[in-house]
Amino acid sequence: MALAHQITNQPLLSSPPCLARTNGSNARMARTAFLGHSCCLKLRDTAMRCVVVRASSSAQAEPKSGGGDGDGGQEPYEEYEVEILKPYGLKFAKGRDGGTYIEAIFPGSSAEQTGKFTVGDKVIATSAVFGEEIWPAAGYGQTMYCIRQRVGPLYMKMQKKFGKWDGAAELSDKEVIRAERNTGNVSTKLREIQMQNYQKKMEQEIQREDDLRMGLKLYKDGKYEDALEKFESVLGSKPEIDEASVASYNVACCYSKLDRIQAGLSALEEAMKAGYEDFKRIRTDPDLANLRNSEEFATLLNKYDESFINENAINAIKSIFGFGKK
Repeated sequence: MALAHQITNQPLLSSPPCLARTNGSNARMARTAFLGHSCCLKLRDTAMRCVVVRASSSAQAEPKSGGGDGDGGQEPYEEYEVEILKPYGLKFAKGRDGGTYIEAIFPGSSAEQTGKFTVGDKVIATSAVFGEEIWPAAGYGQTMYCIRQRVGPLYMKMQKKFGKWDGAAELSDKEVIRAERNTGNVSTKLREIQMQNYQKKMEQEIQREDDLRMGLKLYKDGKYEDALEKFESVLGSKPEIDEASVASYNVACCYSKLDRIQAGLSALEEAMKAGYEDFKRIRTDPDLANLRNSEEFATLLNKYDESFINENAINAIKSIFGFGKK
């Protein structure tokens, strides 16, 4: 059962237009509707192996006015393309514009070895879940669905942001003081930054609560893919640890209902990593029935269920010393 922590009556995206790869390959045009229901907690992909990396032929220093430095300068626009295989090695986050950005690149991963990805880069388009179609990255939840569920090599078209994006971590008080030390306006600037950080945090918190409520409503209505988009949105918006564990559990339930076993197990593990400890619920929740039928389920759960581990250890000791034998 999905956990609590509204919903529209229409699907999030009914028929995303297909994009052609900029290198000229003929991707087949798609009219497949994007799936949009789901529920549960959290999920993360780990390091990945690269197949091929290509610089986009359309990449160019196309100036943009009003660069991010606030000095009226120009900021170059650059795109690149990468094709990679699971496991990925990239951690994503949701920007304030609803887009999907790279938040972290795992050291030593194939993503890092490509030399193409940088923190802050924005996802413009990805492979569809199946086949050779290319879907635009219209929203964070939809994009994460495609990335996590992709069968075969994952094509990604990216916009390089040069480390400048609205999802970057807020400046700490010490960082502000250090940056403004010589301006003579430390206290004023510090208050401004603190207020901006607070407002941004409150906006994200309200959005997460709305997404969770809507996801639960969608899940209850059996719209698991739509619910999944909302729970993924929660996870991409810097959730608190308890929010992350609940959202990840709901993601696992959604994938279980959709019979996406590996994705569901990955989400369930993320829930337990985030501190979800209701192991009795995990072992009995009917929404996780498909996951429990997999061979990997028991091994995964026993890895985190200390009570189960301790019980086994006690039974082993009893067996060694003959306790309980008549």
